[in-house]
Amino acid sequence: MPTMHTFVQRVASVANLNEYSVNPNSHWVNLKGSWTTHIVTIVVFRFLFGVIPWSTPELSWTLTNLSYCLFQYIMFHGVIGTPFEVNQGAYDNLTLWEQMDNGEQYTPTKKFLTVFPIVVFLLSTHYSYYDVATFIINFTAILIILIAKLPAFHRVRFFGINMGQNDYN
Repeated sequence: MPTMHTFVQRVASVANLNEYSVNPNSHWVNLKGSWTTHIVTIVVFRFLFGVIPWSTPELSWTLTNLSYCLFQYIMFHGVIGTPFEVNQGAYDNLTLWEQMDNGEQYTPTKKFLTVFPIVVFLLSTHYSYYDVATFIINFTAILIILIAKLPAFHRVRFFGINMGQNDYN
């Protein structure tokens, strides 16, 4: 069990992963429709927040950015493990982001998933007319997402969050 003064811990490395084995938990991210799904998600978020009667375009874009960042954080960085029994538990303590492409950092899918939130941030900033308050909110959300994607934070856990059962030993 980590002590309270342990702020940053590194998850044990995945040993003996076959380069050619397919992880069904993260394989879908590289398929053709996956990228389109992110674009459709933004359109749906923007539409849903745009039809709220009291909502302004500035608020709609800010809520769209915040919702997408929350969606991406939970999906790629918040949930650990895999629901499938593959690779003798090698992926049990890794997030989806860490499982993707067997841990390689600069693959086309990871580049897209890094650039796309930046584009949404720029759209939300532009359509909120560069208002300082909404800029700070949007910038904070995108900063959290981008920090989680940095290679320096691959398999790093802060304050014991997302530590798997085997990582405490």
